[in-house]
Amino acid sequence: MGIVHTARFETPVGEMFAASTERGLAYLELPHASGCGFRGWQRRALPDAELREGFAPNRAAIAQVLEFLEGKRREFELPLDLRATAFQRSVYAELLRIPYGETRSYGDVARAIGNPGAVRAVGAANGANPVPLVVPCHRVVRTGGHLGGYGGGLALKQQLLAMESRGELL
Repeated sequence: MGIVHTARFETPVGEMFAASTERGLAYLELPHASGCGFRGWQRRALPDAELREGFAPNRAAIAQVLEFLEGKRREFELPLDLRATAFQRSVYAELLRIPYGETRSYGDVARAIGNPGAVRAVGAANGANPVPLVVPCHRVVRTGGHLGGYGGGLALKQQLLAMESRGELL
């Protein structure tokens, strides 16, 4: 079973939602996120967990997300509880290696994890990322620099990339 602590909070880009376990941040929902949301993630990752609203267990994650969106933080220093497949974990580990202000293509990520034919699977793993911003899936673009998709919408992805590349605040 286990306990998942949840909290909604306001950011410069809109309301976000965080969920953490005793192991760390497990889920972060962007404003206007597409996909099956927290309930879908919970059904897959922690179906029997007890949910408890609570800002305190999510305090560090919330503070760091706000610092990032205000241009005051370039890297997150949070324990994570990533409920993911081995392949997804390899993709997320590679995403964490992409420096602030830089991008990589889906193909670059596939080659970096030693599976150059897995471009679509890298895209699917990116789309399933439960902690966007912290695991910077927004830094992955299509070959040629086209944005591709983003769970928080392409406008937010474009804002995040602009913020990182030019130091613009959101």
